[in-house]
Amino acid sequence: MSDKSYQIALLPGDGIGPEVIAEAVTLLDAVSEACGFRITYTENAAGGAAIDRYKDPMPDSVVETCQAADGVMLGAVGGPAWDHHTGDMRPESGLLKIRRELGVFANLRPVAVPASLAEASPLRPEAVAGTDMLVVRELTGGIYFGEPRGRSGEPGNEDAFNTMRYTTPEIERVARVAFAWARKRRGRLCSVDKANVLVVSQLWRDVVTKLGAEEYADVELSHMYVDNAAMQLVINPGQFDVIVTGNLFGDILSDAGATLGGSLGLLPSASLGATRPGLFEPVHGSAPDIAGQSKANPIACILSAAMMLDDLGEEKAASGLRAGVEGALDEGLRTADLGREGRESVSTREMGEAILVHARKVI
Repeated sequence: MSDKSYQIALLPGDGIGPEVIAEAVTLLDAVSEACGFRITYTENAAGGAAIDRYKDPMPDSVVETCQAADGVMLGAVGGPAWDHHTGDMRPESGLLKIRRELGVFANLRPVAVPASLAEASPLRPEAVAGTDMLVVRELTGGIYFGEPRGRSGEPGNEDAFNTMRYTTPEIERVARVAFAWARKRRGRLCSVDKANVLVVSQLWRDVVTKLGAEEYADVELSHMYVDNAAMQLVINPGQFDVIVTGNLFGDILSDAGATLGGSLGLLPSASLGATRPGLFEPVHGSAPDIAGQSKANPIACILSAAMMLDDLGEEKAASGLRAGVEGALDEGLRTADLGREGRESVSTREMGEAILVHARKVI
């Protein structure tokens, strides 16, 4: 064992969050030991659990712990027990706060559909098998954060407004992330906008085009309107390598892409900024209806851990986790979300154990 070590902040959160985080930690411990580095953890409440404990979904003390870490892993937040809360006391507001405080601006969502899972897709197996793409969504700008915003007027004659706004530096920094990932993958980047209608999208397209020509001439850059991109995700998802787009469009397209594999339980994500730590979390929600029943699919959280290892430069360990997931799925193991009539489902723990067995074969 070398002296190399990493401090990871764990935010298990609510619902199935603690269950899937536990499986990811087991896998992280195994691959780190096999690859010769150490991981230590600090665990903190977040979301509803933090409201119950601290009367705050993301206390400043928790934020400070996360900022001092090498990486942050989040399970899930929210649930019916906290639906009566409003504004800054909602569990989801804690998620927005930690993203803001960590300065993460690029949300990476890989979508892969191996042949073994094509039958679980809502699309025809032959249309979706082999899909392997990465959506890079700008996370801290656009219409979700633009000013002015608000409501005015009298009841029955009200006016509501939001502002879609981007600056050149905001576009450049997320585009650089996307171009860099395209270089690592298959060398193709599709920038999605609505430049035929929106002035802000015209700036987006101009900035991405100029950056590509000046700094990333080796990457094949294309542009697509967001309505066509949504259609192409359904018709021919295999055509995409890396997609980069703004906050609103990325929110919609990444969620649509997440359905291609047949379950949100398969999809990881990473939110990255200019410096560490990044925030790594499964795409799925807290699923309170199955919490505590060992029915949750841990794959999305385990693959999020693999993305964290990539960010830390531990590619061998990350590859081991991905190989473990692939091996378990190829073996035919399925959690309840991927179950089909006549096929027995495995528990959260059983899926984690199978992934561990297959990961150890390649590390």
